[in-house]
Amino acid sequence: MSFPPAKYALSVATLLLGASLAIPAALASDKPQTFTGKVSDAMCGASHMMAGEPSSCLRACINKGSKYALVVGDKVYALDTSDKSALDQLDKLADRQAKVTGQANGDTIAVTSVTAAK
Repeated sequence: MSFPPAKYALSVATLLLGASLAIPAALASDKPQTFTGKVSDAMCGASHMMAGEPSSCLRACINKGSKYALVVGDKVYALDTSDKSALDQLDKLADRQAKVTGQANGDTIAVTSVTAAK
């Protein structure tokens, strides 16, 4: 099967255009993003189950192996970090607003930094 030269050129041009549009999108996804939301835990998400202070529930869930989470609107992101300073900051900001910088992949953020939201 052979293509006429015009169809071949059009096919190649379409392929190159598609590739040139896909590359910046792929590179942009590698850039860290900043998310602002309430610090929670992945087990409870937006609604803490234990009676009492939400921060106490959050810390109890973390001590039982849950990961920290960030509630941004209706979305709950699990926070993936083993950095001691980030974990300490998340503990200080339990049930408070925080700015988390990192790379999102689905419902998980690979955390690079945590600060209090102003």
